[in-house]
Amino acid sequence: MTKLYKTFIQLLFPLRCPVCDDIVIPRGAKICPDCAKKPEPIREPYCKKCGRQLLAEGDDCKNCNERLHIFSQGRILYRYETVSESVYRFKYGGRREYGAFFGEQMAHYLGDYIRKVQPQVLIPVPLHPRRQRKRGYNQAQVLAEEIGLRMGIPVETGLVKRIKNTNPLKYENPAQRENNLKKAFIITENDVELKRVMLIDDIYTTGRTMDAVAGVCKMAGIDEIYCLSLAGGSSF
Repeated sequence: MTKLYKTFIQLLFPLRCPVCDDIVIPRGAKICPDCAKKPEPIREPYCKKCGRQLLAEGDDCKNCNERLHIFSQGRILYRYETVSESVYRFKYGGRREYGAFFGEQMAHYLGDYIRKVQPQVLIPVPLHPRRQRKRGYNQAQVLAEEIGLRMGIPVETGLVKRIKNTNPLKYENPAQRENNLKKAFIITENDVELKRVMLIDDIYTTGRTMDAVAGVCKMAGIDEIYCLSLAGGSSF
């Protein structure tokens, strides 16, 4: 019945390709065959701390060499420049359906890393309630739920709350971003028994958002905080 229901829904509301945004052909697929090779996964060499693509051999990127991160380690699936338009539509254009493909790919390409880390839960980076109501969903939560479904890991959406409706960070310099994120997140439970978690977000830039969430997790007694992002820019 579930398969028949999904087929019926796809007939009424056919999926759109996360790359070209046309209706996917053949029906039932999540991406057009010609578009499947356009998103480029990050491969070696990449930063061993945050996971960004390195343009030259090395262990850490310039940002991670200059900044001490609160999170333990991170990985990123795609080079941002190869999926920027797709991520924009997923984030701002109401294309929630892209999450099925993106989450599936994160679980596929980064599954070994997730299994190695063995997080107790996945925590999507929260949106401020006002912004989430405007968009209709939290894209990080969509990704986390798709990954969790495929990896058998629970998703925790109530532990971390965003109480400060920050300005879009892409328009700010690093100092402004850091100041913008101060006291932006809180932990909603006093007695947290988790010790190893994985944060999920759509875009990794400098890591300040991940650090802000990791900071409140650390204060709550969580020892190891790992990060997983859909896309991130390259770095030296």
